[in-house]
Amino acid sequence: MSLSVQAAVTASLDRDHIAVGEAVRLLLQRDGSTDDEPDIGPLRRDFDVLGSSKGSRVQIINGHASSQTEINLVLAPKHDGLIHLPSLQWAGEMTPALEVVVGGHATGPSAPAAESSHVFLTATLDQNHVYVQAAVVLTVKLYSSEPLHEASLELPANSDVLIKQIGDDKQISESRNGDDYQVIERHYVLIPQRSGPIRLAGPILNAKLVAKQANDPFGNDPAFANIFGRWRLPSFPGFVTATRPFHLRAKSIELNVQPRPAGAAGSHWLPAQSLSLEESWRPETTSIHTGEPLTRHLRLTAHGLTGGQLPDINTLLLAPDGIKLYPDQPQTEDRLQGATVQGERAQDIAFIAQRPGHYTLPVVRLSWWDTVHSTQREAMLPSRQLEVLPAATGASSATTSPPAQPAPVIKPPTSAKAALPAGEHLNSTSLPWPWISLALGLLWLVTWYAKWRTTRHTTQATPTRIADDAASTALPAGSALEAFRDACRNNDAQAARRHLLEWADATWPTHSPLGLNALSQLLDNETLAEQLRQLDRACYMNAAWEGETLARSLSSPLVKKTAVGHEKDLPGLYPEP
Repeated sequence: MSLSVQAAVTASLDRDHIAVGEAVRLLLQRDGSTDDEPDIGPLRRDFDVLGSSKGSRVQIINGHASSQTEINLVLAPKHDGLIHLPSLQWAGEMTPALEVVVGGHATGPSAPAAESSHVFLTATLDQNHVYVQAAVVLTVKLYSSEPLHEASLELPANSDVLIKQIGDDKQISESRNGDDYQVIERHYVLIPQRSGPIRLAGPILNAKLVAKQANDPFGNDPAFANIFGRWRLPSFPGFVTATRPFHLRAKSIELNVQPRPAGAAGSHWLPAQSLSLEESWRPETTSIHTGEPLTRHLRLTAHGLTGGQLPDINTLLLAPDGIKLYPDQPQTEDRLQGATVQGERAQDIAFIAQRPGHYTLPVVRLSWWDTVHSTQREAMLPSRQLEVLPAATGASSATTSPPAQPAPVIKPPTSAKAALPAGEHLNSTSLPWPWISLALGLLWLVTWYAKWRTTRHTTQATPTRIADDAASTALPAGSALEAFRDACRNNDAQAARRHLLEWADATWPTHSPLGLNALSQLLDNETLAEQLRQLDRACYMNAAWEGETLARSLSSPLVKKTAVGHEKDLPGLYPEP
């Protein structure tokens, strides 16, 4: 050990010459006991402090006691060459200055056995011409010809640059200058947030190397450990398992960032090497019926930008009066395309026409800046003609009746033919379902007829029973209405729709509405009809919904008034005597 002159405070290094990536130990000693800590701030200019420990010793010689405080620091040089360790202040005393040589060839007993070229880092950018907020790919490669234990690789943060790792680490083998290396390849996306020169600290490797000795029979054979130390040397006689810290910092990264050009137009600043905007339609048609959804799938792809930097596609669309748009959640993705990042943003948007007519969907335009040719460009989708036909016969709505709805309340069919879905045929020779359906239909008719005769007979005998029967039939409607209000309080759109249709079915059993839009026609209230359409859209899009407004609109007085008014136009619940 190279020791300073004897003093109240001493400093020493375990070696005065180390290889690149290796750490050096600095031992500070002070006579007596103290709780003060030395000021190691001046060391951080040229070193990373990897660890520290503190201890004390007490000696008694010929009845005389003496104590000593020790602090041990593990330092990793930030660069190679001759580095000066400045004097440090510790409890009013100054330590002597020291020197250490990093890299090169050393002589003497403290020199390493061989110069460290077994582990090194490289960092390269995919492009040198960088615009502000353009994505740049930084490729970091870690080369090692000997196993590394507890290795970690990081890129220090920078306030002027957004840093994001992209993809997984890739492990390959490579030969350089006749030596074989295991290589870990990692990619980062750098997005500068300001123009001008920017300097980033290089990637840092922290690891442990096996401290081999002369009796190690396997030397540097990598067959006994992979690059990140997945396999360790066995603890048998003749094998060495001691490790030493290894800290390596790559060279800093220089970015020369260009500002946004004065000729760059458009509301979005999109510096990219290439950009494309594509669309597809489901179904692929130019005519639809009122209330039917037409889905437009849009995909925006850019080289040199991440998916998160691409604009919201929904904001680029303009809908003509009479058509409403219902955008789905966008999907973004980033991937490596060669040495460049490719960002993608995809989104589905449903078009639903509220009334028939001929519509023109306008052109979609998006301006972007071509970083390869330094010029303004525009991505465009042509206009589209759309013919909206009246709602198909039997449709429940002329505004919004999306196909994906919760299953309605099942009612017994009136005939075997009505029980079969349109276009579906059953083989009567192989299945008995037609006969079963016919029997169930006849049984239902007989039950209905028996109930009608019983009701008619009761009405003729005791007319005062009509009021009592009406009160009893109101119980299911009240229960359904209460369940509907509970669903509104819980903001459960699907449950609210289901219970509301159950209430309507119990209120108007002979004219029960098939959907919420049909129900809005029975209620004859435009404000309430709009709220029901919002509920229908929330069920269709599976979107968030607040039910407080609709619950207030369907209060008890409103329900009673609407029901009485419509009962005047509907056939009576019981035949006249």
